[in-house]
Amino acid sequence: MNLIFAGTPEFAAKAFDALLGTRHTISLVLSRTDKPSGRGQQLSASPVKQRALDAGITVLQPRTLKPGVRDEDHLEVLRAIEADLMIVAAYGLILPADVLAIPKLGCLNIHASLLPRWRGAAPIQRAIEAGDVQTGITIMQMDEGLDTGAMRLMKSLAIRADESAATLHDRLADLGAQAIVEALDLLERQQLPLQPQPLQGVCFAHKIEKSESVLDWSLPAFVLERKIRALDPFPGCVAQFQGASLKIWSARSLPDASPAPGLPATVPSPGQVVAVGLEGLQIQTGSGRLRVLALQKPGGKRMEARAFLAGTPVVTGDHFR
Repeated sequence: MNLIFAGTPEFAAKAFDALLGTRHTISLVLSRTDKPSGRGQQLSASPVKQRALDAGITVLQPRTLKPGVRDEDHLEVLRAIEADLMIVAAYGLILPADVLAIPKLGCLNIHASLLPRWRGAAPIQRAIEAGDVQTGITIMQMDEGLDTGAMRLMKSLAIRADESAATLHDRLADLGAQAIVEALDLLERQQLPLQPQPLQGVCFAHKIEKSESVLDWSLPAFVLERKIRALDPFPGCVAQFQGASLKIWSARSLPDASPAPGLPATVPSPGQVVAVGLEGLQIQTGSGRLRVLALQKPGGKRMEARAFLAGTPVVTGDHFR
């Protein structure tokens, strides 16, 4: 088949690489406009754009495809390809109806959840934050709605107990690459069914905001642990300690300590350090304790709690805010 590929980050680049290794032809790539990155804030090509350029494939980078504000020349280029299908993966722009209708067989999206659960921008992070034990990839026939199109192929994946968004992203990217290749093979054999999404179980994965990164110590420890894993690597979770803003990258939830026999139960206040040792420092939460395993000082690098404690005195009774 003659394909157009629309994608931007590394998640999409994995699928792009997989498709390059098939008998299908990618005739055109759509990717977001270059963004400033690094200390020098110089413009940098997206992973998909760079892969396409390396493969000698033409790349278009429209700022928008919305009618009335787009460059109509881009639409003419898309039509001239006479594509059988467009593959879309984490592209980042809304595709209006007239764009969706350009390929003969429409547009297939690689979505990182088991739809209809976690439609939207941040399905990987929201699944971890919610404590889901399973996620996966849905190959979806795109329509004008927000991830509302009919499902064509689904692949499930167990979420590990210590899973971060970074590790789950990489595993889902690999699974998505496998799934889209399989979907195209099935489509050619006319064995790729269209199944409307069920009305039950719909929920939305809203975009991650930086304001979510601040840890609220009044929440239960297991909630904070999930949040820390969900926001790794972006934007990371933040707590204040001794006037500095620390990032907390890894932690495990623990139950509240049992009182010694014959003594009344006393619960420290949320945010209070209740234990310091080689295995990290334990912080009281609204319910349970959080064992912090990896932190980062302002301007520093991510480090294990043991290394942090070697350079920063922390004693029982200190408070994280």
